[in-house]
Amino acid sequence: MKIWDFTPPPESDLEDHDVPLDGYHLQNKRIALLVTGGIAAMKAPILARALRRYGAQVVAFTSDEALRYTTIDTLAWSTNNPVITHLTPAAEHLSDRTPFDLYLVAPATYNTINKMRYGIADGVITTTLASAIGRMEQGKTKIMIVPTMHGSLHNSILTESLKTLHQMGIAIMPPREDYGKHNLPPEKEITVEVCRLISHSPLQGMNILITGGPTPVLIDSIRRITNRFTGHLGVEITEELYLRGANVHLIHGQGSYQPPSYLPYQIIDTYDEYLTQVLNTLSDKKYDVGIFTAAVADYKPEEILVGKTPSGGVLKTINLVPTIKIIEVVKDKFPDLSMITFKYQENVSHEKLIEIAQNRLNKGYSAVIANRGEEFGNQGEQIAYLVTANQEPQKMISKKQIAVEIANYIEQNKK
Repeated sequence: MKIWDFTPPPESDLEDHDVPLDGYHLQNKRIALLVTGGIAAMKAPILARALRRYGAQVVAFTSDEALRYTTIDTLAWSTNNPVITHLTPAAEHLSDRTPFDLYLVAPATYNTINKMRYGIADGVITTTLASAIGRMEQGKTKIMIVPTMHGSLHNSILTESLKTLHQMGIAIMPPREDYGKHNLPPEKEITVEVCRLISHSPLQGMNILITGGPTPVLIDSIRRITNRFTGHLGVEITEELYLRGANVHLIHGQGSYQPPSYLPYQIIDTYDEYLTQVLNTLSDKKYDVGIFTAAVADYKPEEILVGKTPSGGVLKTINLVPTIKIIEVVKDKFPDLSMITFKYQENVSHEKLIEIAQNRLNKGYSAVIANRGEEFGNQGEQIAYLVTANQEPQKMISKKQIAVEIANYIEQNKK
């Protein structure tokens, strides 16, 4: 444990109820958080704040049972809104004047799920859901439930209810499975799926391949030549596209940065494996866009040494030969794929960097992201330039902004 010097915390621009924003994907979206009577209700205040970190306005509805595991004051503080604990002549369950974009039932108990299936409206939660289902059937809202319960409660009745609700169009998020129970997934994962569900982005349903991270080449069975790139940017881009509703697939070189579990990805260990996976993935399914951020090895040993070369002696001379330019192979084999590629340079001027990027653009690539090793923001952020045809290069500061602007570019140029 560190020794504290008893100083007060640094000042913040955030007020007591405010949350720092991680994104804008739920900006101007109203979400009804319906909290039912399972022990997982204790996490509802944390979930409410996670939703607000993406810009959502959250209103909590609670059953009497839910308030055994959380409190009205905690939910009011977390949502920054009054909590609906009972229905009044204001008809809170209808929300005609202030409609909700999504009704999120988390946790969704055995009791609530089965009542939803049969249309029972006997309390705050179920009556609100009855109205929500009517709105959903009119195309005016979405409903998502997150089942949580002990494994013995997952019987044939529950299974049939879940199937019925799924067929009705209600989104059902798989629970986190642990210790024989359906548990509430982490609040970030729930928030991510909410963003996808109510996204109106043109990227909804688009198939996009992203690559990232290093692609080492083997010296022997143990040693390899690699680079310092982590793949963090590829993950940022994948997450931004995923939040907007795209069908993404990330091929990620094993490095120091691990993608979050909720993203669809696969790990590759070597350059050869990277080449194989890229070509196989593009052959297995039609992709609309390919974003190639991977730091692909430019050279590889002419010969891979057998076994582990003994240490302590002089290593045999290693002759390096150029690798195949994978983006050129992809461009030749998949001419309909819109390709966004990256170009990293050092010890060149800004003007030269843009010239190099435009030369690549002239070969038929949709866009090039160009950056120099010497150029960083005031806080050490990565600076890059989006280079496209018929417009001035667009400066981007930070991996987050690069990801956002790439997503914006794809939206604006969707065919």
